[in-house]
This record gives sequence, C-alpha cells and structure tokens, in this order.
Amino acid sequence: MRLSRSSEFLALAAILVAGFLSVYALSDRLAESKPVLPETYEDEDLSLQGEKLKGFAFGFEGLIADWYWMRSLQYIGDKFIKASDQTISLDDLKPLNPRLLYPLLDNASTLDPQFMAVYAYGATVLPAIDAEEAIAIAKKGIENNPDEWRLYHYLGFIYWRLERYEEAADTYERGSKIEGAAPFMTLMAARMRGDAGSLDTARAIYRQVYEEARDSQSKENARLRLLQMDFFEEREIIRQALTEYRQANGRCPARWRDVTPLLASKSLPDGREFRADPEGNLVDPSDAAYLLVDTEGRCDVSLDREKTNIPLK
Repeated sequence: MRLSRSSEFLALAAILVAGFLSVYALSDRLAESKPVLPETYEDEDLSLQGEKLKGFAFGFEGLIADWYWMRSLQYIGDKFIKASDQTISLDDLKPLNPRLLYPLLDNASTLDPQFMAVYAYGATVLPAIDAEEAIAIAKKGIENNPDEWRLYHYLGFIYWRLERYEEAADTYERGSKIEGAAPFMTLMAARMRGDAGSLDTARAIYRQVYEEARDSQSKENARLRLLQMDFFEEREIIRQALTEYRQANGRCPARWRDVTPLLASKSLPDGREFRADPEGNLVDPSDAAYLLVDTEGRCDVSLDREKTNIPLK
C-alpha cells in the first residue's frame, strides 16, 4: 500500500533525526577515545633541509631563505600567544617547546649565508632554548662571514650570557681586530676579563644588542633587559632609603610619600630620576607601581607581578 505524502515526510524526518543522533553519539565516542597527543605534535617537522634545497632552487634561494626567516619569527610569536596565561622567563624559553626554531634559522642561513638578521636573532633567542645551538648558529655566521665584526659580538654575547667570560673575551678581542669594528668590541674584550658580571657591562651589552637588532622581538627583549638594569639600580637606592627611614622612625613607611624626601636627595645613574603616579606611588621603569613590603619590620621594595613589564628573572 502506498504511503501518503505526510507519512513519507514523517518517515524521512525520522530517518534524518536518527542519522543526526547516530553521528552525535559517534562523535562523542570518538572524542572520548581520542589518544592524548604530545605537545610536540603540532610542530610539524621540516620536510626539506636547506642543504638539500641549495643548488636546486633555480636562483630563488634568497626568497626561500626569507620564507624560513619569517616563519621563525611567526613560530616564536605564536608560541608566546598560546602561552599567554603562563609566566615565561626571557632566560628560559624551553617551556614553550620551540624545537623547530634552530632548524628554521639553520635552513635560512644555509640558503643565504650572508643573512645577518638570522644570526642576530639566533644569538638573542636561542641561548634561552639551547646554548649549543646558539653557539652553532653564531659560529656558522662567522665561518660564512669572517670579516663581519658584528658576528663576533653575537658569539661573545652568547658566551657572556653563559658566564663563559674567558671565551667571551677572546671572541670580542678577535672581533675588535676586524677593520671597521666598533670601539665597543675593544671595551667588551677588556670588561670580560674584569667586571664581566657588573650591571655596567650588562647595560652596555644590551644597549648594543638593542641598537643592532634587526627584528622587533630581539629589540623588545633588549629593551626589557635595559629596563631591568634600571630597576636593579633603583632597587638598591630605594632599599637604602627604606633602611634610613626605619632607623629614624623605628618602623617601615606606610606609604611611598613617607620616603619621597629621602629619595629626592639621592641620585640615579645617567641623570635619571625617580617617578611617581598621580596617587603618589613610586613607579618602576615600566610605569607599574612599586610594592612597599613590610615583613616583620623588614622594609623592602618589590615589583607588582601582575602589572610590571620588567623581566622577573
């Protein structure tokens, strides 16, 4: 017996509903049984190596090198975005698991051995990921460009960060002998054998890194480090003022305004001055208010971790 149109419609609707319910149930089942993938799964390994591409790119090696270079910048940028809810130290980027950064930079420098920005970026970022890879990319740059003094600065900078001061001194000294080398190289060669661990040395190095940076990430990292140097100098003087206040009053100050007269009588390097927000709170070099700490009568100053841009490590 032939079904009426209304019966056909209801039957079809029932089939469709049953189909949707089956798909929904199946998708839930698949989601529950989905295997847990390692964090590295999203980092697809490079399918081609620069060494194998070189000579077969029909003159487009430079263009391909640019592509690897841009991908390396985006790669680290994406890692930071995905880890925005974490506190990442500039000295240790391993929690980001950026295992493809070195292969990307290595490919770019193989295809274009004179690509200076690649070596500069590697020297700035790779030490916080893998020290030996950082040294390798800098040495590769020197091998390909032996008359470029900046590459010796990059390698010396890496050794300095690793506290391998004698190797840093030798590297800066070799670079200082290259024609056209900046006087900074001779200065650093001497400092590496003297006060390599001083704030003055750190400031001079990061200022040079900032001026030489050829990408925004390296420049921003150096800028934050320079702010950190300012903070270290401010903290020392603030602590002196807090000690003087406690000795004179027998207690810690209740607010920053209480120690403003003491701070006004002290000098910061390079003619800098302490600064305050409209409420009179002392602010750090990144313009976030300092925290006044009173721990059982011990007066101290601290950074506001929620608001400051100063590297905490």
